Amino acid sequence: MDGAWTSPVYRDTVAIVLGFLFVSGIIVFSLRKKNYYFVVSWASIKSWLFVAPILFAVFGAPEPWPLIALTLLAIYGAKVFFQLMGIFHRSYFLFTCYTGIVALGYCVWFDRIEFYNLTPMWVLGVSCLVPLVRNNYQRMIQYISLTNLCFAFLGWSFMHLGLILRFENGIYQFMYLIILTEFCDNTNLGISRYVGRIKMFDRIDNKRTVEGTVVSALLTILLAFGMRHLLPDGSDIYWLVSGLVASIGGFIGDMVMTTVRRDAGVRVMGQFILGRGDFLHRMDRLIFVAPIYYYVMKYLPLVKL
Repeated sequence: MDGAWTSPVYRDTVAIVLGFLFVSGIIVFSLRKKNYYFVVSWASIKSWLFVAPILFAVFGAPEPWPLIALTLLAIYGAKVFFQLMGIFHRSYFLFTCYTGIVALGYCVWFDRIEFYNLTPMWVLGVSCLVPLVRNNYQRMIQYISLTNLCFAFLGWSFMHLGLILRFENGIYQFMYLIILTEFCDNTNLGISRYVGRIKMFDRIDNKRTVEGTVVSALLTILLAFGMRHLLPDGSDIYWLVSGLVASIGGFIGDMVMTTVRRDAGVRVMGQFILGRGDFLHRMDRLIFVAPIYYYVMKYLPLVKL
């Protein structure tokens, strides 16, 4: 099967996104000496100018390369999570999670959604056997719980992006979600920093404000309208629901993972996109967005009928 690169829609979308990054980079670069925010923004945009073309090239390649890339990203995300929680050395649990993610990729490729939804039970069952194999009980409840939390978020939830890729013209919906969630996150931080006054969850993340969250959600819905040509149906209900899922679901995912980080006492684990945290910061908004969007788009046509 030909990759998405053969489609003019995909190439045009890539050109628009990269063009937007380039123009934004020029503007932010010229303002980088104004304050620290522009320095951080420039570092982030500069990194995206390097990373984005690689991601577009990989996900525009013929199948199964996009799914393989997504599976590897999920595995890397699980690795970072285990490092974040200080249990990376517990290899039995780590490889149980890895194996479960590979199984998810297998289920996506062969369109076995019934087995896909059973994998959390398999991972739970196998992780519960680890204390018996190790003949050890110390801290095993903690290890089992964290392994299954990691798999639920960074495996089962995140890999719904693979199921979205299997939709007809799913690569466009995949791009749509990524662009919307990244846009919402960055506008939320920017608006909250400069005009936000009312903190939403000041004990969890004092950077997010009510004003920033509301305005970024409205702007994300507006962007969803502007990019509705990437959806299978351009009618109002599709782009409106997509914008709401990306903004609200993404915000919840970000707050949940921030809670995990704060409880673990670790804010950043390495760097992925410079100036914008580590790899999990790029994934956290999608752990709620991906499954919600998948089921909305799967059953919305039935509701319309």
